[in-house]
Amino acid sequence: MHISALYESVTNSIIADLEKGVASWVKPWKNGNTGGILPMNAATKRSYNGINIPILWHAQLSRGYPTASWMTYKQALELGAHVRGAEKSTHVVFTKQLNVKDKETDEEKKIGMLKAYSVFNVAQIDGVPASTIGQVEETPDQKQDRAATFIAATKADIRIGGDRACYIPALDFVTLPPETAFKSREHFLATSLHECGHWTGAKSRLDRDLKSRFNEKAYAAEELIAELNAAFLCAHLGIRGELRHAEYIGHWLALLKEDDRAIFTAASKASQAANFLRAFSGEVQESE
Repeated sequence: MHISALYESVTNSIIADLEKGVASWVKPWKNGNTGGILPMNAATKRSYNGINIPILWHAQLSRGYPTASWMTYKQALELGAHVRGAEKSTHVVFTKQLNVKDKETDEEKKIGMLKAYSVFNVAQIDGVPASTIGQVEETPDQKQDRAATFIAATKADIRIGGDRACYIPALDFVTLPPETAFKSREHFLATSLHECGHWTGAKSRLDRDLKSRFNEKAYAAEELIAELNAAFLCAHLGIRGELRHAEYIGHWLALLKEDDRAIFTAASKASQAANFLRAFSGEVQESE
């Protein structure tokens, strides 16, 4: 699949969900925990990254696959397995680094170019070793305790009180209502992850300046990045994610309909934020 066709296809599927009032990155939790697991490559044991996460979530849910594990045709063969005939692949992307010469300075620099490739869910493959797709099971309490420890490890200045959940850039702290104000501990933790996503964008951290890329839609883009960051981390930690700001759906629709690459940029920056937060717990690993 040509990359421009992939931009259009992925954006259209997310737009279709948003127009129904459902965020694609929340749907996995509404369809059972098996859909909420972070997509991973069963051969390399690496999690997928960026836009590949919602792409694979969508494919898993729409086709009813019971697992979030994927691999390429060649990787299946190397494991002594084989993709069943007539099975349809799913297109994901990787960034290929290219050396180009700057026209003004004549200096060489590296730029990233997205390339598409095909993967198959392990449910489409016969002969995959059971150890390849095994998952470590935790109780809900264990998952929530791990999420709380994960958040604490960031050392973000999180202040409990009041009735608003937000990050205040000028003062560089997160404010959250008491946990008892949320309908569940899980919701409290998911909201904390959303606000920590905003916290990563500070100049002293990832220095996330979106104005040059999104102009007047920069605020909506930042909320989309924080949403995706929380979704990725909820999946990583095994806690149920929810749509944090439903009122932004209209703004996101306007953004995506105008720019079919916006969701790719947002997903990439959300993965950067999630990996930044994961680093505090020593949980960052190479990704696909």
